[in-house]
Amino acid sequence: MTNYNILFLDIDGTILRPDDTIEQSTKQAIAEVKEKGIEVFLATGRPLHEISHIAEELNIDSFIGYNGAFAIHKGEEIFNSPMNPKTVESYLEIAKNNGHELVLYTREKNIFPDLDSPAVKDFLEAFHLHYNEQFTPEVVTHILGITLINLTEQDPKLYEKADPTIHLSQVNVDGLRHCYDVIRDTVNKGVAVSHILEHLQIPKEAAIAFGDGMNDKEMLSTVGEGFAMGNGHPELFQYAKHKTTKVTDSGIYNGLKSLGLVK
Repeated sequence: MTNYNILFLDIDGTILRPDDTIEQSTKQAIAEVKEKGIEVFLATGRPLHEISHIAEELNIDSFIGYNGAFAIHKGEEIFNSPMNPKTVESYLEIAKNNGHELVLYTREKNIFPDLDSPAVKDFLEAFHLHYNEQFTPEVVTHILGITLINLTEQDPKLYEKADPTIHLSQVNVDGLRHCYDVIRDTVNKGVAVSHILEHLQIPKEAAIAFGDGMNDKEMLSTVGEGFAMGNGHPELFQYAKHKTTKVTDSGIYNGLKSLGLVK
């Protein structure tokens, strides 16, 4: 028996290496903890309709997506919190007025005001997004998450000023440091983890999480054993109980081994 019951894993920079592959040690570690009866969730900023291939490769069927706006446990919907349509509309206006691009995520699609923008094409290639559509006004009531594209370091203030209950988190992917995820104070990975722990009646001390980006800070702070990847954002380490090795150096495996969960 183990003292741990549940494991939450970010995808980009945590499970996935920069070349979009998964280390064999990561696959081995996930398989070993599942054999011990530990529940495993993928916890990502990505839309869930774009991660089925990763879930299949790792044999995982529980998810937190859209930076905490939607959660599923073995096919059962646990949490579903679309964004305020007024916030969505204001962000579309700010982006238009400042020459920024953005992607709006619904449950089924990635919505872009401009699919032909070079910055958008780079984003699509980096994340291998397939379910893309042109923006139409009726989608604003169905938006679960937003990523802002081609911002400067000063630009996040424009959006945070428009809605003080939101902050932007820089995407921790090489070549995309000009992209920012929109994170709600009341809807994020940490809030979703709390809902899941309550739903499954698991104490936070029995929960483990791994992440590398600033959109993981709430999640790492919510669980008993939070691990920041060695390749993580420099500001993330203060929110994690542990620091493990890089995603390219068996970070998940080494972290779980330090807890005595893998051989």
